Amino acid sequence: MTLGVLAVLAMLFIMFAGFWTDWLWFRSVKYSTVFTTTLWTKIGLFAVFGLLMTGAVGLNIWLAHRLRPPLSAMSMEQQSLDRYRMSIAPYKKWLLLGISVLVGLIAGASAAGQWKTWLMYVNGVPFGTKDPQFHMDVSFYTFDLPWYRFLLGFGFAAVVLSVIAATVVHYLYGGLRVTSPGARATAAATGHLSVLLGLFVTLKAVAYWLDRYGLAVKSSDFKAADNWTGLRYVDANAYLPAKTILVAIAAICAVLFFATLWRRTWQLPVIGFGLMVLSAILIGGLYPAIVQKFQVQPNEQAKESPYVQKNIKATRDAYGIAGAEVKDYPGVPQTEDRTKLRSAADTTASLRLLDPNIVSPAFQQLQQVKGYYAFPSTLAVDRYSGQDTVIGLRELNIGGIPKNNWINDHFKYTHGYGVVAAKGTTVKDGAPDFTQSDLPSKGMFGTDFEQRIYYGEQTKQYSIVGGPQKELDYSDDKGEKETSYQGDSGVNLDNPVNRAAYALTFSEPQILYSGAIGDGSRILYNRTPKQRVEAVAPWLTIDGAPYPAVIDGRIKWIVDAYTTTNGYPYASRTTLGQSTADSLTNSQRAVVAQENQVNYIRNSVKATVDAYDGSVDLYQWDTQDPVLKTWMKAFPGTVKPKSEIDKPLMDHLRYPQDLFKVQRELLTRYHVTDPQTFLSGSEAWAVPDDPTTKAGTAVPPYYLSMKMPEQKEKDQVFSLTTTFTPNERPNLSAFMSVNADPGTPDYGKIRILKMPTSKPPEGPGQVQSKFQSEPKIAESIRLLRGGDSEIEYGNLLAVPLDGGMLYVEPVYVRSSGLKYPLLRKVLVTYGNQTAFEDTLEKALNVVFGAEAPTTPVPPAQPPGEGTVTPPTNQDPTVKAALADAQRAIEDAEKARQSGDWAAYGKAQDEIKAALKRAIEAEAKATPPPSGG
Repeated sequence: MTLGVLAVLAMLFIMFAGFWTDWLWFRSVKYSTVFTTTLWTKIGLFAVFGLLMTGAVGLNIWLAHRLRPPLSAMSMEQQSLDRYRMSIAPYKKWLLLGISVLVGLIAGASAAGQWKTWLMYVNGVPFGTKDPQFHMDVSFYTFDLPWYRFLLGFGFAAVVLSVIAATVVHYLYGGLRVTSPGARATAAATGHLSVLLGLFVTLKAVAYWLDRYGLAVKSSDFKAADNWTGLRYVDANAYLPAKTILVAIAAICAVLFFATLWRRTWQLPVIGFGLMVLSAILIGGLYPAIVQKFQVQPNEQAKESPYVQKNIKATRDAYGIAGAEVKDYPGVPQTEDRTKLRSAADTTASLRLLDPNIVSPAFQQLQQVKGYYAFPSTLAVDRYSGQDTVIGLRELNIGGIPKNNWINDHFKYTHGYGVVAAKGTTVKDGAPDFTQSDLPSKGMFGTDFEQRIYYGEQTKQYSIVGGPQKELDYSDDKGEKETSYQGDSGVNLDNPVNRAAYALTFSEPQILYSGAIGDGSRILYNRTPKQRVEAVAPWLTIDGAPYPAVIDGRIKWIVDAYTTTNGYPYASRTTLGQSTADSLTNSQRAVVAQENQVNYIRNSVKATVDAYDGSVDLYQWDTQDPVLKTWMKAFPGTVKPKSEIDKPLMDHLRYPQDLFKVQRELLTRYHVTDPQTFLSGSEAWAVPDDPTTKAGTAVPPYYLSMKMPEQKEKDQVFSLTTTFTPNERPNLSAFMSVNADPGTPDYGKIRILKMPTSKPPEGPGQVQSKFQSEPKIAESIRLLRGGDSEIEYGNLLAVPLDGGMLYVEPVYVRSSGLKYPLLRKVLVTYGNQTAFEDTLEKALNVVFGAEAPTTPVPPAQPPGEGTVTPPTNQDPTVKAALADAQRAIEDAEKARQSGDWAAYGKAQDEIKAALKRAIEAEAKATPPPSGG
């Protein structure tokens, strides 16, 4: 008994610990209303639907027992069940209660999981847009229909469970017979079960009615587009009428079941139910197939065009691409004056040479300082003083701690320290040109700001701070500096109940009794920016790339967050994980809820997380988004109005990458607005693979300051750009840019330059191949790769310039003795001109004819015009060596012409070896000069 009581108490405390630590955490971040609203909603749904299910099943069990026939009427079959009745008779009340409660608990738990659906239903805000088929506001499909479907599913479950329970009880007490002669069911059992079956068929009629509206948000396979959503010709002209007819048939069938109460026969309802099933097969299945085969397929484009037009409009509206501006672009230079082109290249874009995806090792080696610090593998691009800047935080690396133990991992090494930033457009001796560096960090941000980083992308373990155990702050030439956390973040561990709860939560009993925990000790956890924003706003989808910014003397993480739904009528769906994946995506940068399918998305919230105290602020960004307005009604006070975003923060906001990637994926097809062209697929595009890698993944979008061709008088604008290629072809089909600077009037404006289909310019893959196959460039790259050095290609930037496309790519070299890459060359191409120079300025000058190209240092070559002239009176050894050199020269020339640079390098080595043998043999054969 004692062990049993202790076991129950332990289970209760485990449940209490999870609840209590969650409450303490939400209270610590000042979002306790999110916790309480969610909790009470779940409790309310659990209680209501649990009681409804308990009542429904329990009532029907009681009613079946109440309607049992008298014992004298029992058959021989029922007499054999007497021992079962006798065994449960003393416990039938408890059995009735137990079964009812069990199904109620299951139903209540299922209903509690629908808390988001309920909150959206009761707080739904109209979209102000109606669907083209039923003329219902979009909110009906996004907020109301999901709740109606849940209610319908709950009703079906309640009826089916009631039928099963009632059938068992009727059989057990003689109301139903299986093997006995005579009537198979008593009149009472017949009436009871017929009413339940009538309710089931009534619910089926309601389901048919809702299915009519469900056609507007139904996904289907259609060659015009993946994840097609909405009605097509066969839906509007076959399925929709069929569903309406089936509603009437199901309603009639339900009436026949209810009529059994008076007729006491199953004949008519069984016939009616059979006709309903047959009608569902013929009208709901066969008839639409006939319409598709004989009406749609012979003239598909004409039949489907009106519905494709509805899908195009809805999809463009739902993904925020309806305002995308598509303009024709010549694709070839329009100005012959190359001097003007050279000048225009400087004013059109600030070409970023520092690739944030490659230079992280340089930050690591030059600015890591200690092994227990680390920078993210992909740095961030931001703007400071009007200049593109690559920025990263020196975060804590738990794996680099000299000695890992519980005190070191959770008490002493608790935070990172300092910001490191570098100019995006220039380098210094191939390395980043730092504008903020060292430890403590100093530079353009000064030193008078909070540099400690308690919350970051790499900070995933809990820390206990503020107590008797001092923390390591940072180390310098004078030794280690200690500190004690002064913020109000985290949960206080003064209370022994709190310590016990967290000891259980983190499976660490030392939290309960360790002397390192005392007055003022606080536990910090849920420390990544994405974790914190997702926790305080569980109804948001979080962007995969939070980025840091120095704002008003604080380091803030800026997190883009989205509102989504998959219930926008006629808008095609997309899978976030697939649409946002590119060559830089990893588990850390993946969008939260990446497997979700959505067909509506808005960047509705900008969130910030303070790197020191972990405070989370949510700001309303899209003031027109009905989904955000709905959630703001459900959780009042959690999202601040847009007007509270001050200018220092506004200066560092930007257009989010994941939204841009979703939009570009949709625009590969939905840039077309003509349904006939859309159906033909002749104008479909593709997102090209990243040419700088061999992984076969999509090229990532790039941030840079630039201006589009029509913005001739405007300054450069911080933008997010990408390219498109035709399906199955490598050339360029379009260039896409979005204004990513919120401080400008046309922020979020998408502009697409469409290339000519007759003579399209080269695409990214072709340009990369051109870089690597041009003989002089390839030879220079081979020389850079000498020894054990590795070549790394940076971001291939594309910029429209005077009708043509300017491509710029930094080339990094990582030598065998250096652990980080250095920028050594810049590749530039424009039109038919290509340059490979030490600096961007030089490369642009060469491409536009302002300077002559630099001649690469040639490899060792024998004298003459590609041949070896043998001397007279030749020694046999010398003769053989020169013959080998001649053959190697010929092999090298063949390899150069074919672009086989591995064979070319091997031939060059053979030339050197042959010439060395010839020189040594000649030296032996030549007598030494006589002395004076």
